[in-house]
Amino acid sequence: MPPYLLSLGPGLYRIDTAFQRDDFDAAYLLVDQGRAAFIDTGTNHAVPRLLGALAHLGLAPEAVDWVIPTHVHLDHAGGVGLLMQALPQARLLAHPRGLRHLVDPRALWAGALAVYGEEEMQRSYGQLQAVPAERAEASEDSQRLRVGGRELLLIDTPGHARHHHCLFDAQSGCWFTGDTFGLSYREFDVDGRPWLFPTSTPVQFDPPALKQSMQRMLDQRPQGMLLTHFGRIGHSEAEVRELHQRLLVLLDETVTLSLALREAEDRHEALKQALSALYLRSLAAHGCRLPPERQLALLAMDIELNAQGIGVWLDKPAA
Repeated sequence: MPPYLLSLGPGLYRIDTAFQRDDFDAAYLLVDQGRAAFIDTGTNHAVPRLLGALAHLGLAPEAVDWVIPTHVHLDHAGGVGLLMQALPQARLLAHPRGLRHLVDPRALWAGALAVYGEEEMQRSYGQLQAVPAERAEASEDSQRLRVGGRELLLIDTPGHARHHHCLFDAQSGCWFTGDTFGLSYREFDVDGRPWLFPTSTPVQFDPPALKQSMQRMLDQRPQGMLLTHFGRIGHSEAEVRELHQRLLVLLDETVTLSLALREAEDRHEALKQALSALYLRSLAAHGCRLPPERQLALLAMDIELNAQGIGVWLDKPAA
């Protein structure tokens, strides 16, 4: 099996997309009765690995029925259009708030281009490809769909983004969580125990909605969570619930420190410093043995993006 492909159980595979670094960004491949679906795709640069996973498993491109990004942020959906070009039978299933950006990605590209610049966009993402409208459809809350004989439940999960949905695989008892159940990097595992933290990437961070979305996921009594960043965490309902409680603590602490800094001078830098201190304290309590400077290096991009997203949230008028 290629080193980027990992079996997580019958018919369930994690693909390391190689975005940014190893063990950072995952796509998932679900296979049953000779039919398949991709959940999240990574960027254009991941497409050879996704197709390579199919080939390794003896599946033709025609075996893929669905391509389902959890949301349209480019590390999750940037490769959708290019991948669909190689999968002649596949249909795109996207959140109704995000679907138009995959059928016509010009606005998505322009928004990211304004942040990252042309050179970084090409290096990290590649040129976005449109999905033909006749091959795309919008998801519905509480929708059920099948991959072979395997049933997936899809629910609307705002909080990280309003264009976010998650999928529950009844056979494995796991949720494909996108970014709704936080981020957890394997470098921070201690004796097999994961550390996770919430993501507030711009521009639709909504803490109350995020809590409600996570609770809906727990209502299915999941045995594990399949994070895009990165991999499976939890191997029992009790463990998932414990992880959820720890994530809630960090979410509440994030909200508290953010509100305290709403009027701070050079607020963005103050938020970055406060988030850095919060994560270091949490990792120390977790028992992380990495040097603090290494911890902050691994978290640098997330700290920057989380601070940006919190700033947008703080500036929104009260509902």
